Amino acid sequence: MGLREERLVESVLFSASKPVGIEEIKEASGLSKKKVTEALENLIQTYNVERKKETSIEVIKAGDKYTMQVKKKFFDQSVMVAKPEIQSHHLKTLALIAFHQPVKQSNLRRMVGPKVYDHVDELSAMKLIYAKKHGTTEMLTTTKLFPEYFGIDTTKPEEIREFLAKKVIGSIEK
Repeated sequence: MGLREERLVESVLFSASKPVGIEEIKEASGLSKKKVTEALENLIQTYNVERKKETSIEVIKAGDKYTMQVKKKFFDQSVMVAKPEIQSHHLKTLALIAFHQPVKQSNLRRMVGPKVYDHVDELSAMKLIYAKKHGTTEMLTTTKLFPEYFGIDTTKPEEIREFLAKKVIGSIEK
């Protein structure tokens, strides 16, 4: 197997937004299953063993899929630059939190339904919201990453609320 094939598999892993299986890599690269497997083994050896101390990247096998990711010890610094993708069903929950913050998770559940718990977990993992224990529920607010992500020039809840209200009114008037 040549360097070209390995670089091709590396580019597929790098550009994928989620872990990918051998079949997906095979389809994207046009390589045989054997060449894909060999390339993956070489990339794991290169990133995780030979160049382990020289790079902040690692190639991980998760079940039957593979991913190229930032090592855990560099993740917190890099997440401040990289914008996480937000699924549309989480966006509604995030907008409600931003608009009503601080908001009790129990009140948010009345607005969104029971799926709010999964949404809060996901948005917390993305570092866009902060959840603090408040009696039998949690109090939810946005983090400083939230306005950075959306290009809002303030971290003050009332100014974020005003910004969101203007956006909604602007989209209605169009």
